[in-house]
Amino acid sequence: MTETISPARETDAPTVLRGRPSPEGANIRTWIGFKHFVYLVEQAVLQWLIDRGAGAGTLFHEHGLGVRITDCSVQLPAVLLLDDEVDARVAARDDGRLDVRLTAVRDGAEVTVLRGKVAFALVRERTADRYRPAPPALARWEVAEPVEPEPLAVAAGEPVEAVLATEPGSYLWSWRAPYFYCHYSDTVQHSGFVRALEEVVDRFLADRGISVGRLLRERSWIPVVSRVALRLHAPARMEETIHTVFTVREIMRGVMFDARMDCHVLRDGALVPVATARILHGYAIAAGEGAGTLAELDDGVVRALLGDRP
Repeated sequence: MTETISPARETDAPTVLRGRPSPEGANIRTWIGFKHFVYLVEQAVLQWLIDRGAGAGTLFHEHGLGVRITDCSVQLPAVLLLDDEVDARVAARDDGRLDVRLTAVRDGAEVTVLRGKVAFALVRERTADRYRPAPPALARWEVAEPVEPEPLAVAAGEPVEAVLATEPGSYLWSWRAPYFYCHYSDTVQHSGFVRALEEVVDRFLADRGISVGRLLRERSWIPVVSRVALRLHAPARMEETIHTVFTVREIMRGVMFDARMDCHVLRDGALVPVATARILHGYAIAAGEGAGTLAELDDGVVRALLGDRP
């Protein structure tokens, strides 16, 4: 996104930011994947801060504060295409969260492609050179470092999977948090966990024998995500190992699966929860009979999603 078309620094006015999705998100034909919807939301939130007089860079360098998106829940009622021009509208709620709506133009009419709610916090960063309180217009969002939630104890010699991957069909993937998923030289940022969610879904489906590529080749099924929610619980640090469990919770109406991602890091003999996500995922038929409709999940696919490996 590049062009701001809202009046700057009006704390009671919504922000409107116009731009386009990145071509990186057009992985299947010219449809944009869910991760890049969320990226557009994040950019709009950062512009909302700039419109209130202090962007993320200013807050870090002049106040020692990091902008951390802590909770983001979005619905995706329509597709987003590679050539779309998108307007992102951001407005503050009474509870301190932000309402976000993304729209594009279809056949001359404005169409909503995303509705979402975002929570963020301004947190004192240990890598900053100085500290000053947040500007008055943003003071309500400054918080202390979040208190870590109750960890899961791990007995000496006990494997992580014995503690985390306990539900039928759970899939565990452990990964090293790279610097390019982090911000402020320290912690994994919200978008890093969005990327992890996309990857763990891909790895899970491949592990179950129903990879995205296979279903594209054999059935012309295109992945469709209609709802995503991601919450950060505690900081995950650069180069820590993040143990990520993905579990399908429910098959919905025979055409979607509701799944959960839980992320933990091992510290001092205990697993600390750092992030949780939910995703509602299905498939659209791209060609042949039924093209343009949601694919019905047959018994073989359902068994694979719920835990039967090939």
